[in-house]
Amino acid sequence: MTRVLEGLKPERVFYYFEEITKIPHGSKNEKQISDYLYELSKSKGWEVIQDESLNIIIRKPASKGYENSPMVLLQGHMDMVCEKNEGVEHDFEKDPLKLRIIDGQLYATETTLGADNGIAVAMILAIFEDDELAHPPLEALITVDEEMGMTGVKKLDGTLIKSKHLINIDSEQEGVLTAGCAGGGEVLFKVPAVRTKSNMKDAFMIKVSGLSGGHSGADVHKEKGYSTKLMARLLYDLSDEIELVSFNAGSKPNAIPREAKAVIKTDNLDNLKQKIEKWNKIFKNEYSFTDPDVTVSFEKVEDVSEVLTKETAKKVIACINIAPVGVLSRSTVIDLVISSNNLGIVKTDEKYIIIDCHPRSSVMSILTDSFEPAMKQLAEYLDIEFSSGGFYPGWEYAKVSKIRDICAQTYKELTGKDAHIEAIHAGLECGYLLEKCKSLVDAVSIGPNMADIHSPNEHLDIKSVENTFNYLCEVLKNIK
Repeated sequence: MTRVLEGLKPERVFYYFEEITKIPHGSKNEKQISDYLYELSKSKGWEVIQDESLNIIIRKPASKGYENSPMVLLQGHMDMVCEKNEGVEHDFEKDPLKLRIIDGQLYATETTLGADNGIAVAMILAIFEDDELAHPPLEALITVDEEMGMTGVKKLDGTLIKSKHLINIDSEQEGVLTAGCAGGGEVLFKVPAVRTKSNMKDAFMIKVSGLSGGHSGADVHKEKGYSTKLMARLLYDLSDEIELVSFNAGSKPNAIPREAKAVIKTDNLDNLKQKIEKWNKIFKNEYSFTDPDVTVSFEKVEDVSEVLTKETAKKVIACINIAPVGVLSRSTVIDLVISSNNLGIVKTDEKYIIIDCHPRSSVMSILTDSFEPAMKQLAEYLDIEFSSGGFYPGWEYAKVSKIRDICAQTYKELTGKDAHIEAIHAGLECGYLLEKCKSLVDAVSIGPNMADIHSPNEHLDIKSVENTFNYLCEVLKNIK
């Protein structure tokens, strides 16, 4: 069978990346990919550990002349965010991704690509496989479930890691050295789904669609539309004239939600049409630059006899409208988002309407001593259930870092340009690893150019992969 990525350079990086895309590896569904990595490592003769959480640790001795060099940890995660366009039939638990190349960019077809962070795994395997490469003692850590709470690194036994320096390969911009990141957590509202008999005639589904979405940390500053918030604004305007049956939006807590659906009942079709037209104009005007394709539509659906009580609907709409989203605070010194919130999921089931938020901050007290208690007070005021947790640490910028200096110097030697060193608002595992693994003294994060991660438009720059891989190999040569 012809390989889609055959002939792309570096050949072994793209070989392994294509192999990874054939194996289901969504967050919390990593058994197959973990077993693949374990068996591959054994077949290559590498020292390999698969822990109880399915994290993979691989080790390879130093090449000749590097025996006394400090051990370096190459790190990425094996899970991907599974998002697809509406109406697309793709089962992430069994179907391979359908790869395509457009203008030097690698995409999947109608789904996320998983370059975040499959390309790191592919680079690590290609480096370990290359017996001609000059390098210090190498260790690799490929974690599970980074995208849905970093549970893999949370459960990692830090004493298993022997390295001194950490090179994380989970950044998305060539020529940028990431040297700090935000921490985060989860805040959950649960509104009991109290129902009553409907008094209205016709059932309709209202839909907000056409939003571009994106990564809730890396794209938060782009002022994109949140389908959860847009739908709640519309429903509040309609609240005196409708009965609410259900509200569902988003699918991942760390992805900006692109679509929302609400089933309602009404006796006034003409008014519904007018309000939909009104909000279409409002949203298209407000998001004319960031989300010009945003659309509100509705269609008649099968009748239902029970609806949420007015009081329940009021609580749901108020909670979503009041909870802040997007950028909450920025640095006054550098161009950096300090804290944000992503209201990524609203889900209606038999017992509850669940409202799932994923806040982030590089200053943890903003989350634990400001945002979290404020949201708890909101829940108390609305008389709804509240829970929070899963908080993970940020990664503080280090004043001194040998690995960062080596990476910066190597980039200058290769390109003649200065690498851009920055802290980011997205979450990386570096903070956890530096905290848990006592052998590690510093860290840096790199990666090739990719865009629209966590969305079906995710794409990876093929030439940038080659540049970044060659750069990483040079960095390893320079660690003595």
